[in-house]
Amino acid sequence: MYQVWSNFLNPGQIAMLGIVVTFLLTFLALKHPFSFLPSDHGREFAVNGGLSRGKLRGVGLVIVICFLIGSVLFLPLGAEYVIYAILLVCIMLSGYLDDASETPWSDYKKGAIDLVISIVTVITFVNYNSTTIYFGSMSLTIPKVVYIILGIILIWISINVTNCSDGVDGLCASLSCVVIFAFSMIFHDVLGSFTVANYLFVAALLAYLYFNTSPSSMLMGDAGSRALGFYIAILAMQSRHPFLYLLMAGVMIVDGGIGLVKVFLLRFLKIAILKNTRTPLHDHVRLKYKWSDSQVVIRFVILQILLAVIAYLIVA
Repeated sequence: MYQVWSNFLNPGQIAMLGIVVTFLLTFLALKHPFSFLPSDHGREFAVNGGLSRGKLRGVGLVIVICFLIGSVLFLPLGAEYVIYAILLVCIMLSGYLDDASETPWSDYKKGAIDLVISIVTVITFVNYNSTTIYFGSMSLTIPKVVYIILGIILIWISINVTNCSDGVDGLCASLSCVVIFAFSMIFHDVLGSFTVANYLFVAALLAYLYFNTSPSSMLMGDAGSRALGFYIAILAMQSRHPFLYLLMAGVMIVDGGIGLVKVFLLRFLKIAILKNTRTPLHDHVRLKYKWSDSQVVIRFVILQILLAVIAYLIVA
């Protein structure tokens, strides 16, 4: 389809048209949602978790589908991108089926799914790309086996910290918009078609935010947050600066990662840390410091923008 557009429009015009179409498609799909989408049961242990009860959940399925439709219509698709798109659907569906389940899936079940998808993703990456990574102006070529191991860790972390950050209206989508847009701004020269794909994903997220700003009427659920984490990890690898993920998604790492570390240490090593800190961190600041949902979103977004600026200074 991209070739058809290129007969009439230049690449910039195609990208802008894709942004508008993807936004409108997502907006209309959310405005008139599918009848089979589940309703949220409320989150017992989250701050204000009961307020989510009855809201549409799992609309990440709609976001991802609309993003992929935009990709098919407005991107020059290659084999590597198609494989990632299929894997994106797989990780989204794993989250959606969990959203729709009467009994939440166990961490081990989701972890096994994450592991399989991560392995296939990193093997795909090393098949189409070099394993040379950069630290500012310095480069280092990593053996493929080592890269695969590190890539699996990166994808698993990204999926789970992004998932954990989805607990305040507008937070996960807003942070993801900043992260994805920043990757395009900083690494546009190496991301290729992913640059425009990022704009399409942001357009879909902006349409979702229309309905997800506090007080929200719908939630992306694991279907959306897990898919976003997976996609952001791919961007980190495609940028050739994977360790900059620590800055590019720093707020989500801190917000969701603290809880993951606490659970891991307590469950497997019987070590209890940060006993007086509520996790995810967005619950802690709402409970202890009485931040409103809007304050959490705006302040976390500001911090993430500053971290993206620091990442740019490192790369420049």
